[in-house]
Parts: sequence; C-alpha cells; structure tokens
Amino acid sequence: MPVFHPLESPAFRPACELCREAGGVLVFQSVQWRVIRAEDAAFPAFYRVVWRAHVAEWSDLSLAEQAALMGVVGAVERVLRDALQPTKINLASLGNVVPHLHWHVIARFDWDSHFPAPVWAAPAREVAPAPAARLRTGLPELDARVARAVAALAPAA
Repeated sequence: MPVFHPLESPAFRPACELCREAGGVLVFQSVQWRVIRAEDAAFPAFYRVVWRAHVAEWSDLSLAEQAALMGVVGAVERVLRDALQPTKINLASLGNVVPHLHWHVIARFDWDSHFPAPVWAAPAREVAPAPAARLRTGLPELDARVARAVAALAPAA
C-alpha cells in the first residue's frame, strides 16, 4: 500500500485536511495528484482524485493541468465501470466543506441506500448484505486496478 507524503511546497496549508492527510485509503500518488478511496461503508466504490497542491478552484490550474486531472478522473471511472458495472457513475467537484480541489468518482447502484438521490441525501433504504459484499470485485482488487490505470498517467517526478 502506498504511503501518503504531504506536498512540501509553499502551497501546503496546515489547516487543510487534504493538505495534511491522504483523505482516505491512498491508492496512488503522483507528483501532481493522488487517488484515494473514501472509507464510506454505504458507498464502498467512492474514490477521490485530489490535486496535491492547495488550490481551491478548477480555474486555478493551467489547461494542461486540467487535462491531466480529468484524464485521471476518466481512468478511475473506466475502471469502476469495467470492474463493477454500476448503474451510474457520479462525478462531482464541490469543495464547499473542504476547499481543496478534488473530484469525487462514485460508483452508484440501483440497490444502494440513496439511489437515485445523491450520496449526500437522506437514505431511502437499508442495504443487506453490506454494500462492499455486493460488489462484483473486492476492494483490494479494485484499488489495484485503479492504481494500475492511473499509474500510466502519472507525470515523471
């Protein structure tokens, strides 16, 4: 499992949780971005692509950086679609609570506790067996597949 290393640069903000901490299970980290899996029992296939330098807005990135980041988001989405065959993939970049640029990539299923509402809505149903047990691919294998897909996109150090 990769080890999280905070970015040592003037962009580091000690008060920002995504500057200080991985933000979940670290799947892969490049010099520019990292991919983590959120630890959310209701949504086990919930990944985040986090820009490592502290920027709040999409427009803070150059066009090349935006393209690189969206390439990673797309790679994570493709792995989730292939491995899990979800009902839908949700993509979001909000940053209202944590104003550090990151994208949510969430595999959604018609059986999940909130579907078709957003993951932040109230649950509509209880899910049994546990959501992670219902996935077509286990989380360790899913993380490994995501890591392989995004490693190919990582810029040289």
